[in-house]
Amino acid sequence: MKSAVETLNPTRVRLTVEVPFEELKPSLDAAYKKINQQVTVKGFRQGKIPARVIDQRFGRGAVLEEAVNDALPKFYTEAVNEGELNVLGQPEVDITELKDGELLAFTAEVDIRPAIEIPDYSGIEVEVDAVEVSEEDIDKSVEQLRERFASTSPVERAAQDGDVLTVDLEAKVDGEVLEDGVAQGVTYTVGSGELLDGIDEAVTGLEAGGTATFTSELKGGSAEGKEAEVKVVVTEVKSRELPELDDDFAQLASEFDTFEELRADSRKRLEQMKKYDQATQAQEKVLDELLKLVEVPMPEKLLADEIQTRKHNLEHHQLGQMGLDLAKYLEIQGKTEEEFDAETKEQAEKGIKTQFILDELVNKEKLNVSQEELTEHLMRRAQSSGMSPDQFAQAVVEGGQVPMLVGEVARGKALAVVVEAATVKDSNGEVIDLDDEDETAETVVAEVEGADEKPEA
Repeated sequence: MKSAVETLNPTRVRLTVEVPFEELKPSLDAAYKKINQQVTVKGFRQGKIPARVIDQRFGRGAVLEEAVNDALPKFYTEAVNEGELNVLGQPEVDITELKDGELLAFTAEVDIRPAIEIPDYSGIEVEVDAVEVSEEDIDKSVEQLRERFASTSPVERAAQDGDVLTVDLEAKVDGEVLEDGVAQGVTYTVGSGELLDGIDEAVTGLEAGGTATFTSELKGGSAEGKEAEVKVVVTEVKSRELPELDDDFAQLASEFDTFEELRADSRKRLEQMKKYDQATQAQEKVLDELLKLVEVPMPEKLLADEIQTRKHNLEHHQLGQMGLDLAKYLEIQGKTEEEFDAETKEQAEKGIKTQFILDELVNKEKLNVSQEELTEHLMRRAQSSGMSPDQFAQAVVEGGQVPMLVGEVARGKALAVVVEAATVKDSNGEVIDLDDEDETAETVVAEVEGADEKPEA
């Protein structure tokens, strides 16, 4: 076999391959064997039909086609290896010559990973938010905990803001009650903004047994988006009682004996959360600065495939789970389809560019991924996907996505190397020493590359 490589542009090549006919013999033998198992000829046992009879009955062309289809992947791979090419995606193959007994010639156009030069990145400087926890932050955190321990008790009075009601609902469109427009025994907190627009005004002031009618746009069901006349009947009114913020509450809601200890723990937790957010912010900003430093040619076919994949994942996974289609999603977001397409393209380009640059850094810095690092990353990804570690691991293995996870970890380590070399200051001008860089970097890399979701088995 002879092969040659022609560079079409920095991200695409054309392979020209010539294969002497004798090198097709194993594939020809396999083709005759396969056809032998699929056809019957009177006078011959199945699997024992001579080659000349198959040629006469079914045509030599059918055998050659089967043999070429079998041989092409092998010869293409040999040509890629000979050319020392780092190919991306599937090739576009064109058979240019097929002379029986003489020669097979074909071309294959394919995207390749572009050569990238990583410049000195030690001068990168970014600013992140300072970790500051105010008394107001602590108050809000404690109040949220207090809300969880609220109790309710029935009252014989008109409903008011904050009360918990039990209601029956009936929705009509064009005077007809919808089949899925009736619900009984629904629990609703006045002022929560849930269920339907207009319900708060309708139920406020009603006692148990009271009825009101209001108009609202339906948020789901068979008549989603249509104006409906909704009848609401209040069957029970309960008041919510919040516990006193004292030592008894601390003992009820936590492992602490005093309320001051509970507040101190809340401060500590908020500081930890803000430090994690600060680290993530630093990763994102350093990555953005790194991307500005490196020129990356963009493979067109790879970009088109990535855009299509992101659209598919959004429409068939994320939006599908929420019961939305793309048109409704764009309406909610206040975007046109053109704006959505432009954003998706920009995100796809950033994801591809990030992967190329960080992969080059992985090679340059000779970074490896240990089994322990891979396991820890898998556990984090499983948690964020809502799957158990065992379920997530099984889906990853069945989907052949282990290399993808290894790549995420390696690229996270590469980004951590860049962050370590960069200068990160907070909004107060203090230089920040970030902990757990690898972990936050892996998360940032997965999000940028659009890979931070459930694996497909």
